[in-house]
Amino acid sequence: SGLAKVLTAKEDAVPGGWTYLVETIEAELDQQTRAYEKVKAVSADNSDGIKHLADGLKRMHLTLFQYHDVKTKNAAAAWKHLKRGNAYKLAYVAPFNEELEKKRALNVQQVFTPGFFPQGIGSDARTPIFIIGFVRSGSTLLERILDSHPSVVGYGENSIFNGRLDMIRNEIVRASMGGDPKALRATVQTLADGVVSEMRDRWETIEANKSELRDDERRSPVRFVDKMLTNYMNVGFIHILFPNALILHVAREPMDTIFSAFKHDFTPGGLDYMSEFNGVARLYHSYRDVMEHWDRVLPGRVTHIRYEDLVTDLPRMAPKIIEAASVDWDPTVLDFHKKKHAVNTMSTAQVRQGVYSHHIKGWKRYEQYLGPLLDLVGDRVNYDLRTTLKGYTPLQKEE
Repeated sequence: SGLAKVLTAKEDAVPGGWTYLVETIEAELDQQTRAYEKVKAVSADNSDGIKHLADGLKRMHLTLFQYHDVKTKNAAAAWKHLKRGNAYKLAYVAPFNEELEKKRALNVQQVFTPGFFPQGIGSDARTPIFIIGFVRSGSTLLERILDSHPSVVGYGENSIFNGRLDMIRNEIVRASMGGDPKALRATVQTLADGVVSEMRDRWETIEANKSELRDDERRSPVRFVDKMLTNYMNVGFIHILFPNALILHVAREPMDTIFSAFKHDFTPGGLDYMSEFNGVARLYHSYRDVMEHWDRVLPGRVTHIRYEDLVTDLPRMAPKIIEAASVDWDPTVLDFHKKKHAVNTMSTAQVRQGVYSHHIKGWKRYEQYLGPLLDLVGDRVNYDLRTTLKGYTPLQKEE
């Protein structure tokens, strides 16, 4: 629940703290469970009522998971509630279609072959900066670092490129089928200009609504961060439109990011299946398959950033990130967590606390319950990926 997130960030922010919230839930949990089972048994056709009760039970159990995970540190109790909460979440979601997910990733690899990309097309603009990766990988932290620079703006999880993707795809296909290279070049340039224009328009609208800002506080950005993690599927189209734009892939230790996704209560939709072992493992394999594909067909095109480097070596990494964005260094970037430029994502509260690394390998607390998931992830529990920022040398690991 939202209150649990507040308490996780700062327990004394709410009178009574966790005690008040937990006692309230525990007083209602058995009654709500009985009501759910009764409605389910009596009227299976009452899907709206059952879903409503299931959603309430999901939130109760996930709140108790957070309580035991953060406050009591009781992994057994936390796991019990996480498992029950996820079960209620998935109770009325269609079964995960593993074959469809495999096909989706395979289609990308079959279409965007080394010989696919036409030469001499695409915008020269470096205006967009794209952030891609798997969910819960540290992308909000990376965006906030960029957004804290006076010349860079981040929009949170509101990708302009992704919002125009269907049109981009359709127009490129149409122009390609015409067989006229000049027409294809003009189409791609128009599409790229449209993305940049919407980025600027959105920023002007945001600025116009900030009446409290003085003129000297207003920014004139030259870079706009487009963060949509699932755009790792769309690197091919990004490259066609913006062959010179920076694409940053943030990658986190596999089981940390997978378990973080598994335990997170995403907004209902395409990420529901992160809450089951088979779903989250398959989605992670698709991500790795596609990212390895881009490194093969577009070697060096994507800049990799390891989350663990970011949180343990920020003073050395931040200047290289800003340099990659082709803007001058500003030392206030290191105070990103103190700045007011809000990024409205599920990770914002954590980012506002600054950089922290105590949760690296946090999944290990629950390792005894994750055996089947580890088996599904297989060899990809390891990710031999190095940060590839130009001029950056990772710290040597202590033996």
